[in-house]
Amino acid sequence: MKSVREIFKSKEYLLEEPEVEKLIEYCEELQDEIVEFKFQKTNNKELAMLDMLREVIKGCNAIEKEKMEHDRFGYEAPDYEATISNLKSYIYSRCRDEKIWL
Repeated sequence: MKSVREIFKSKEYLLEEPEVEKLIEYCEELQDEIVEFKFQKTNNKELAMLDMLREVIKGCNAIEKEKMEHDRFGYEAPDYEATISNLKSYIYSRCRDEKIWL
């Protein structure tokens, strides 16, 4: 399966179109639902890890988008420290909930 960046690599400007942004959000929601369904079906820790990694990637993509908007439009700069702290908290929390020991 290709990532959004791979699909739009030759036309990244399309990522800023509202309809494309909505489509990406919808696809991410569907991916989450599929992972959740598979996890409920199998109760497999590997699927929990995949879900967690997808959430981390989503967070990274969001901070990259903030950075692009900051560079392009002068919007507020991303808060990298808070993002890193939030991602770490999320990972540790999910690992504790899923009984995955790092």
